[in-house]
Parts: sequence; C-alpha cells; structure tokens
Amino acid sequence: SAQLPNGQDLPLPPVILGELGRDPQNPTVCFYGHVDVQPAKKEDGWKTDPYTLTEIDGVYLVIRNLYGRGATDNKGPVLAWINAVETFRALKLAMPVNFKFVIEGMEEAGSLGLEKLLEEENQCFFSDVDYIVISDNVWLSNKKPALTYGSRGNACFFVEVK
Repeated sequence: SAQLPNGQDLPLPPVILGELGRDPQNPTVCFYGHVDVQPAKKEDGWKTDPYTLTEIDGVYLVIRNLYGRGATDNKGPVLAWINAVETFRALKLAMPVNFKFVIEGMEEAGSLGLEKLLEEENQCFFSDVDYIVISDNVWLSNKKPALTYGSRGNACFFVEVK
C-alpha cells in the first residue's frame, strides 16, 4: 500500500505476472509493460474522449487508427506482445521462447511496490528469466517507429527485422 499525504493507506493495484511455456530448451523472455496513463482532459486537444478507445478510419480504408489515452503508452505495446503469442497459438506454431509477462498499473507514479515484488519473486517467478524486454517507448512519427535497443547502460543487442 501507499500512504497518502493525509496519512490514509491506499492499496496499490496488483501487478500481473503471467507465463506461457516452460520448455527448458527455449530461452525465457520476460516482457514488461504498464497500463496506467498520465491524466488527460478533452480540452487538452483531444477530438474524442481520451478514456474511450475510438477507432477512426485512416488514410486507406484497410488501416484503422485507434485514439485513446494510453493507446501507445503503454497499452498498445502490451497488447502487441499478447497478440504475438495469440498468433503463434492460432497458427499452431511452436513457441520460440518461454514467455513471462509483468504488467503493472503504477509506472506513471514511479512503479510503487514493483521493486518489492521483484525482490520477493527473484528466486521464484524470475529465477529462469534469460532476457527482459521493455516495450515502453515512443514512435517518432506515424511512419517512423522507434526501435529502442538499449536503456540506461543495460545490455544492448542486435535485431534484424524482415
């Protein structure tokens, strides 16, 4: 829990830990994402209610644009990883990695409680994690995505996109 300025204890939202696959031959990749957002008001310049995900036609009829607070930071990337898993399963393809997910709702407020959870789960849930992917970044424009490959001195790696 977190203590408010008036001394009241406020329970923190739960952190979601999920996993799929336990093949010892595969590496285990942990994907982190958050689902909380910065505050927004319609008068901030939103054409639609920022807290109602709204689908609007794009330039081409086959492209749909989704508008809503958190659609790119960070609910979109969280859903992208979940959709990737869903696609492997739907196509009946073998999973190339074991998946673990950490999805929290306090990132915008400093991830209160997350460090404690990580320490508590270090020898259990996280004990077999080989890699961690943080999908919390920005797109430079609607035609140029950002591919973040290193952060704050963490290990960097090479990615080939086909």
